Amino acid sequence: MGQSINEATGKMTQLCRKIVRVNIKWPEILDRVTVIRRFFRFIWNRILVCSCGNTNFKSPATAQYHRLNYPNSPETVEEFEVTGLRSGYESDSNLVNLKISLLGDCQIGKTSFVIKYVGDEQQRRSLQMKGLNLMDKTLVVKGARIAFSIWDVAGDHDSLDHVPIACKDAVAILFMFDLTSRCTLNSVIGWYNQARKWNQTAIPILIGTKFDDFVRLPPDLQWTIATQARAYAKAMDATLFFSSATHNINVNKIFKFIMAKLFNLPWTVQRNLTIGEPIIDF
Repeated sequence: MGQSINEATGKMTQLCRKIVRVNIKWPEILDRVTVIRRFFRFIWNRILVCSCGNTNFKSPATAQYHRLNYPNSPETVEEFEVTGLRSGYESDSNLVNLKISLLGDCQIGKTSFVIKYVGDEQQRRSLQMKGLNLMDKTLVVKGARIAFSIWDVAGDHDSLDHVPIACKDAVAILFMFDLTSRCTLNSVIGWYNQARKWNQTAIPILIGTKFDDFVRLPPDLQWTIATQARAYAKAMDATLFFSSATHNINVNKIFKFIMAKLFNLPWTVQRNLTIGEPIIDF
C-alpha cells in the first residue's frame, strides 16, 4: 500500500513539473506566434506590391479607418490611451490597422525615435530583418482599437528595395533627418521622391531629430538649417517637427497629429518658429 502511494505521489510530482514547464514556455510560444504572424503579413504585403502596380490601390486595412464609428470616437486626441494588449493575438473584431513608414539616412535616430514611442518592451518583440524593422503600438478609442504598424527602413543603399513595401498602403510617411547633419537633410528630397512612386496619398511629415544636440550649434547655423528645413517641408507639403528621442520632445505629439489628421479630430498643434525652440511649422 505504501509503495502504491509513493508511486502515485511520484507521478503527480512529475505531472506538476510538466505543467510548470508548459506554463513557463507559454509566453514564449505566444511571442513566437506573434513574430510568425507579422512575418507572413510582411510576405503578403510584398506579394501585393509585386502584383499591383496601381499606386492608388488601397488594402482593406487602409480603407478600414475611413469606416471607423465616429460617434464612438474621442472628442480630442488626448482621450487616446495606450493598451497593455500584445499585438498579434488579440481579437481583430474592433481593430483598425494603420501603417506608418519611416524613411531617412542611416544614424539619424529613426529607431530611437520609434522605441521612445512604442516602449522598450514592444521593441524587444519587434520583427527585425536586414534593412527593415517592424514595431507595433495599440491605442484605445472608446471601444475601438487603433493599431499602429510602424515600418522603419534602414537608410543604407541596400535598403532601398524595402521602400516599396514599406510605403505601400501607409497612411503617413515620416521623412527624417539629423538636425546636426545638413547632408541628411539634403537627402530628404530623394527619399520623398522614392516614396511617392509607391504612395501618393499618405500624410507627409518632415522630422528633424536630435534637437537636444541641435540647440548647442551656433545660432546662425541653427537659423540656416531651420530655414532650409522649412523650405523643404513647404515643397513636400509636409508638416515640420523638430524632435528629440532622448528628451521625448514632440515624439508623442507627432503621432497625435497623425491621428487628428486621419480622423478629423478637433486637435491642432501650435505653430512655433522660434529659433532655439523645437520648431513646428505647417
